[in-house]
Amino acid sequence: MSEQNVQIVADMYGAFARGDVPSVLAVLDPKVEWWAAENFIYDAGNPYIGPESVLHNVFMRIGSDWDGFASIPAEILDAGDTVVSHGYYSGIYRKNGKHARAQFAHFFTFREGKIVRFQQYTDTAQFRQLFG
Repeated sequence: MSEQNVQIVADMYGAFARGDVPSVLAVLDPKVEWWAAENFIYDAGNPYIGPESVLHNVFMRIGSDWDGFASIPAEILDAGDTVVSHGYYSGIYRKNGKHARAQFAHFFTFREGKIVRFQQYTDTAQFRQLFG
C-alpha cells in the first residue's frame, strides 16, 4: 500500500501543476486535516477540515494571489502510512511582482488510500516579506 501512497502523492503534484484541482481534492479524505506551517500566509484557519475548506482557504487563495505558482517536489519518500516530500515552491506574487522560491517539506498521512492529514513546512519568513 505504501508504494501506492507515493504514487498518489506524485499524481497529486502532477494534477496541481496542470491546474486539475478536482483530482487533487479527490484524494483527500472527507475529514482531512490540512495544516499550513505556523506563521505561513495561509495558516489563519488551521487546521482546515475537509476538501471544501482546503479548496476555499488554500487553493483559491493561491490562485488569486499568485501567477505561475508551482509546488515542485525534488523527492517523494515512502514512510509507510506517511509519505514525505521535499522540494520548492515558486511563483510571482501578483500585488508586487516579486518572485518567490522557497523550500518546503510536506507530510501526507494516509488511511485506506485517502489523505487524512497534511502538514506543511516552508520558509514562512520569505512569504511574509513578499506579502508585506
